[in-house]
Amino acid sequence: MLKQQLKVIYVSHLHPPSDASSQNIGGMQTTSMQLLNELKRRRELSVIPILLESPWKGIEIRTFWFLVKLYFTLPEIVKREKADIILCSSMVTGLLSLFVRSRISVPMVTIVHGQDVTLPFWLYQKLLPRIFKNLNGAILISEATRKASIDRGLSSAKGIVIPNGMEIQPRHYDKSYSRQVIEKEFNLDLKDKYLLLSVGRQVKRKGHAWFIEEVLPLIENDVVYLLIGQGKEHQNLQDLKQKSPCGDRIILAGAQPQELLGHAYDAADIFIMPNIPVAGDLEGFGVVMLEANEARTPVVASDLEGIRDVIQNGINGYRVPPYDNKLFARIVDDLLDCKLDDLCESSYNLVTRSYTWKNLCDRYVRFLKQMVNSQGTVLQTPRDRKPSRSSYS
Repeated sequence: MLKQQLKVIYVSHLHPPSDASSQNIGGMQTTSMQLLNELKRRRELSVIPILLESPWKGIEIRTFWFLVKLYFTLPEIVKREKADIILCSSMVTGLLSLFVRSRISVPMVTIVHGQDVTLPFWLYQKLLPRIFKNLNGAILISEATRKASIDRGLSSAKGIVIPNGMEIQPRHYDKSYSRQVIEKEFNLDLKDKYLLLSVGRQVKRKGHAWFIEEVLPLIENDVVYLLIGQGKEHQNLQDLKQKSPCGDRIILAGAQPQELLGHAYDAADIFIMPNIPVAGDLEGFGVVMLEANEARTPVVASDLEGIRDVIQNGINGYRVPPYDNKLFARIVDDLLDCKLDDLCESSYNLVTRSYTWKNLCDRYVRFLKQMVNSQGTVLQTPRDRKPSRSSYS
């Protein structure tokens, strides 16, 4: 007996060009690509991707025209493909529900990221309740995102929290070799030193400036602080490095290719996520913390927003109240002094048990089926389907 198969249209503006360099691919782009890959592997799903493949530069105008095109074409695609449900990769594409809902009979579900709901534009904030009303369901990446969405009009009955995940493949792990790679690349001497690492967009809410000014000078162990990434705060961080008494221990590496980033995760002793609260800029989840844990690197992070969903104290790291610089420095020193080994293994075990896309997509499938069944749609088996195109762009 053939299993019932759900036909899903996946709409995303978050896919980079196929020839994009890994250092130019953002975290949300990586998440969208990995999720789509796993959904397409599911035998119970037939996935039709509708993708905008664009570099970050100029993505705003390309996204606008992508949405305009879908305003005219999405209802026809749904009919032609006999789709059961539409899954949008973010509230940007979920915005379509405002304009096509009356012409589409199948459920529409959107994945909601942190900034999706906190973007501080009055018109967007005014539209959010209407967008949520037109959606049949929402997949929230963290409890913080869920709360922010409910505060802005999402019915609690429509939402489910499913965190972001990552692809985890068996691989060789050699911390000593990775430290040698990092030493050579950045002309460092890490002998008898500990390596602290931060990765991601360098914007105010990430708290890198606060950490450099308020925490790094208090750490008693001999550490080097490596920051990988670019962003609006990069020049400010350069200025702080010049002024800091710890400037010779701060490496602002900019964007780096994936291979070197992997070595940085493996070489690091602690991953630092020193976020600070910034109005209108929510940390929805933070996949970089999972990437660190996969490399057996525990995390010390600020205790706020989506970080709370990821870091379990004493398992894969520790959370510190925002702006508590003395406690932050003390926890870093305590871990470096005596508690790293156990945390390294438990960090890896947690991420492989709870955050693989394979496991998380089981929850996606259940939720999508629930949305379709509650709509009263009858699922077809693969035998009933007509051949369809694999993607639209």
